[in-house]
Amino acid sequence: MKNKHGPIALLGTSADPPTYGHQALLEGLLTLFPKVATWASNNPKKNHIASLETRHSLLNALVEAIANPHLELIQELSSPWTINTLETATKKWPTTELIFVIGSDLTTQIPTWLKAKAVLQKARIGIAPRKGWPIQNSHLMTLKSLGARVDLLPLTIPSAASSEVRNNPKINQLPPSVLKIMLDQNLYDYNIERK
Repeated sequence: MKNKHGPIALLGTSADPPTYGHQALLEGLLTLFPKVATWASNNPKKNHIASLETRHSLLNALVEAIANPHLELIQELSSPWTINTLETATKKWPTTELIFVIGSDLTTQIPTWLKAKAVLQKARIGIAPRKGWPIQNSHLMTLKSLGARVDLLPLTIPSAASSEVRNNPKINQLPPSVLKIMLDQNLYDYNIERK
């Protein structure tokens, strides 16, 4: 029997660093799901600039600033491999439906994930549209052919990307809680020419 309180949205992110896009996504998920769990992770397809510990600290600052009791940072879910994350989540919430949330920019990557079919059996996939990354029907058909249960989430996520923030510092793309830590610790060379 499923949890009567509804599914849990799971959002892992590199958070390198967290942007207003991350904030918009987390706040949007809170309007759709009774509980949202997030964590900082190492993505094997990315070269991370900051350490996992630093990225966890930045994401934690954002979560604390959002200050919603239904949002929790659960770092024990972190793994470079989604299958490991979902196995941990299933042990933690054995009777609850899990929705693994991705941005639309990752839709084409899922078939290449470690044990992709097993991932798709353990959780529904919630796809949040990101500006500049339209969802293609052919991508959805590929996922469904692998057994995916896909939910297109009615959200609009800004195109702000961590890589853009790192390469072209713009403080207007960073939540104040994150920016404060970046300035205090001189992370990503934000020492700052305030642009």
